[in-house]
Amino acid sequence: MRVAVIDLGTNTCNLLIAETNSSDYKILHQSKQLVKLGDNKIKEKEISQEATQRAINSFKKHKKIIDQFEVDKIKVLATSAVRTADNKIKFLEELSDSSGWLIKLISGESEAELIFKGVLLALERFEQPSVILDIGGGSNELISVFDDKLKWKESKPTGMARVINQFNLSDPVKSHEIKTLQNYFTKMHGSAFEKCKYKSVKTLVGCSGAFDTIADIIDKVNPGEKPRKTQLIQPTDFYSVYNLLVKSRREERIQIKGMDMVRVDLIVPAVILVEQLISQIGIEEIIQTDYALREGVLYELLHQQYSFFS
Repeated sequence: MRVAVIDLGTNTCNLLIAETNSSDYKILHQSKQLVKLGDNKIKEKEISQEATQRAINSFKKHKKIIDQFEVDKIKVLATSAVRTADNKIKFLEELSDSSGWLIKLISGESEAELIFKGVLLALERFEQPSVILDIGGGSNELISVFDDKLKWKESKPTGMARVINQFNLSDPVKSHEIKTLQNYFTKMHGSAFEKCKYKSVKTLVGCSGAFDTIADIIDKVNPGEKPRKTQLIQPTDFYSVYNLLVKSRREERIQIKGMDMVRVDLIVPAVILVEQLISQIGIEEIIQTDYALREGVLYELLHQQYSFFS
């Protein structure tokens, strides 16, 4: 069976096409379109008409690709920006009418669970107690794993599109602004940090956009050029990237090999969050994976958990 999974996020609309059987899978295609649902209207809990049109256009582009692969099932999920929008019903109706697809709006808890399953599909097993961090445009998910089991999860509306709309950051970011962001992340995610510290979690598994960009910068490859099921990131390499980014101006970040233009504005607060988690918890090992929410849907299909395929 061929399945297409579309993840309509706050910043990008992502497409995964895979072929599955009862026990295995093969990823046939991955791509993304910039939608910026989290434009300056996100502060007003609204998806702008411009963002709606960008989403409609992204669906049209994805549909052309899906048609080429002759898929059997299409699953479309919407996440944080849509969850918190006061005009979500009107937005989803417009999107559904234009595409003919049913769009499932998932909760933060469901998003975190799917992310865990996607990471489990990549790692197969966790060698030691770990924390998964998925940094999004609208929300961040932190998931604690012990003995290959999800022990607790949180999803907070602290994604990087929301952060850059809430905080007027300088270019380059100033030291007092870094401190302001650290205080904000501690306020919003402090309970998760403390739980990880109490359990002596030493492994961070980073998935999705920001971590992909960090790995691309370390490897000096173009965005999307090097697919990674998993890749170990040395803490020293992370700190080299961190120091480079927090000292850089936007025009300098654009020139960095590996920088994704989608994330040129979002990456600075993202690495500040990652550094804070590393330093507060005492992380010693960082594992990056491309696998996240969309692959979590694949995991459910492979393990006959049909909540998204019924």
